[in-house]
Amino acid sequence: MVSLLEVDDVTVVFGGNKALDSAGLRAERGQVTGLIGPNGAGKSTLFDVIGGLRKPTTGRVSIGGVDVTKHGPAKRAKHGLARTFQRLELFGRLSVRDNLLVAAELGPERRRASRVVDEIIERLDLHHIADSSADELPTGTGRLVEVGRAIAARPSLILLDEPAAGQDHTETERFGELLRSLADDGAAVLLVEHDMGLVMNVCDQLFVLDLGKMIASGPPEVIRADETVLAAYLGDV
Repeated sequence: MVSLLEVDDVTVVFGGNKALDSAGLRAERGQVTGLIGPNGAGKSTLFDVIGGLRKPTTGRVSIGGVDVTKHGPAKRAKHGLARTFQRLELFGRLSVRDNLLVAAELGPERRRASRVVDEIIERLDLHHIADSSADELPTGTGRLVEVGRAIAARPSLILLDEPAAGQDHTETERFGELLRSLADDGAAVLLVEHDMGLVMNVCDQLFVLDLGKMIASGPPEVIRADETVLAAYLGDV
């Protein structure tokens, strides 16, 4: 069975140093997949390879069975990929509604973009801030809007880079419910996140990077008990 996202033997070399060393992962439709590991493990580099911002030195990336290794972000978007970034990236002078509208008008349902935006505002409970400028939002709320903008394009593969950063406990719980609902709708969600409570609660599968190498993979209960992962990253989690 072909996974929606397949990353095979990806190596990235910077000045003779391997940021990634034959790393691979899979992300399935209808699941939330977590990519975890200590700082400097190579998670952001791997995300950039998957998103098309960085070409691997060797290896292959495919989406829906199509080899996209040589494709840039725009072509990958046409294959259903959308992503958020570790640094919050919103159009600060635009309203929340217009931030969503920009993405919806570039998506497959552009002819009903306004209705798509209304649906997202309803789904994410953004009514009270829909007409507020994005640069007025607290970080946690801004990240929720950024996710809304990603799903406005109706992606089949969603990459989220530390989306819970800046969220309080209540926001994080609601965000976890949103991730599960996106997967339940049939999307493949790939998550880089340091909030282990969120990761362990919402992810179906985890992949663990350390020093550029994938050291473990499996469901959360397996990863939580893996001695190699405990030594490298999780500790007492």
